[in-house]
Amino acid sequence: MRSVGILGAGSFGTALAVHAARSEREVVLWARRPELVEEMAQDRVNRDYLPEVELPARLRPTAELAAVAACEVVLVAVPSHGFRETVRAFLALQPAGRPAILVSATKGIEVETQARMSEVVFEEGMAADREVHYAVLSGPSFAAELGRGMATAAVLASSEPGLAGWIQEELASASLRLYTSADVVGVELGGASKNVIAIAAGVVSGLGLGYNTQAALVTRGLHEITRLGVAYGGQQRTFAGLAGLGDLVLTCTGGLSRNRQAGMDLAAGKTQAEITGAHTVAEGILNSLAVARLARKRSVEMPITEQMVEIIYQDKPPRQALAELMGRELKPEAEL
Repeated sequence: MRSVGILGAGSFGTALAVHAARSEREVVLWARRPELVEEMAQDRVNRDYLPEVELPARLRPTAELAAVAACEVVLVAVPSHGFRETVRAFLALQPAGRPAILVSATKGIEVETQARMSEVVFEEGMAADREVHYAVLSGPSFAAELGRGMATAAVLASSEPGLAGWIQEELASASLRLYTSADVVGVELGGASKNVIAIAAGVVSGLGLGYNTQAALVTRGLHEITRLGVAYGGQQRTFAGLAGLGDLVLTCTGGLSRNRQAGMDLAAGKTQAEITGAHTVAEGILNSLAVARLARKRSVEMPITEQMVEIIYQDKPPRQALAELMGRELKPEAEL
């Protein structure tokens, strides 16, 4: 692999670009805003999203999608609500007859359709009449730490075993250890649904509740995530791994978690509109709706997720939500 393209110059997209450039790849980092591209090219830092990390010389910022189309592998790191539009525009520039290799680094679900990112890529590939090979990258990985070269482990999932293994070999490094998986559904749903549980963890922290409450929330949250994933064909063991438990623990407890911070803001009385008006948006705010809708389609019980939807969108008092969760019918723990 000689060249890597990154669609999305937010914090995680920039961190991935920095990592790939440090691994001696030629990297093209696409940003939607030309003014951000100009600042990155001039200052060699992304001051808006990853100000503490210098951009390597091999990393070239661009506002032109066509510059990314020439890359061998393209990582898509845009928010889920902009994923379809970005992929559609990119595939329109992909030369006919040349397969595209897309790796999703987006942890989300399309709210309007409840489509996972792999489903969006499939639909857009069919519409554009382009051959697309797909993998998803997920796991416990704060952008700031990955960008600074701190040891990180993540998982690459693809229905094409050879593709996952090839990308693993090419992108792994001394600071990024990658594992492969064939469970695309489980990895995608784990990455998206854990964001909602992380908002709940922020609410618990913001209310000043203790470690007992946090531990119970994370454990029962994992049950919810696993139930949903298995209902849609995911493998139960996936949710005990990096894309499930690993990512959940990080996002629920780490101080760099935007979703956890969103929950703390909700506990402090901020509204959904005030939170989504921030510079960087927590995926779990929108994805709480998508996850809840997916659960209802398959009659999957997700009480924590349902309470988060009511807190975020119906102004339910957080303490009332907690009381309702604690007052639910008693049952055996082993039930998924």
